[in-house]
Amino acid sequence: MNGKIVGGAIVLIALIAGVAMYWLQVYAYYVPATFEPGAEIMLTPILGDQPEAILAENVRGIDAQSSPLRFRACFHTPLSLGMLTETYKVYEQAEPLVAPPWFDCFDAGRIGAALETGEAIAFLSVQDIRQGVDRVVAVFPNGDAYAWHQLNDKLKDDPDARLAD
Repeated sequence: MNGKIVGGAIVLIALIAGVAMYWLQVYAYYVPATFEPGAEIMLTPILGDQPEAILAENVRGIDAQSSPLRFRACFHTPLSLGMLTETYKVYEQAEPLVAPPWFDCFDAGRIGAALETGEAIAFLSVQDIRQGVDRVVAVFPNGDAYAWHQLNDKLKDDPDARLAD
């Protein structure tokens, strides 16, 4: 009888711990991202290194203090892909990261596939928004656009580089 109680307690504790870990990873640390003046959606121009705000409508975003890689945003821009490619830096190694399932406007698989086929184009938003992390924006021909953070080459090549500074 005591073995059943101990075994049941272990299973119950493991279940509670599993649910807690899932909740912490998927829900706990995310907060709505703000896009007021000074924190708008920006792109880096071809001629220069200072990002500048672009026209963006219906912006939805999430972020977290626990990791710079948790940022995601969805929005619409009336700017054409032709104008964007002539004005702003294209980001060649764009790899959208998966968003939590409840942030349903951001589909990393669809965005990644569109970037591979050339349907969408990725632009450098802000280089080193946090050390070793770039903000990237992908734009579709219809104006749908998505932003995320990803590791830049500095941290991909040397994961300890952030500790050296």
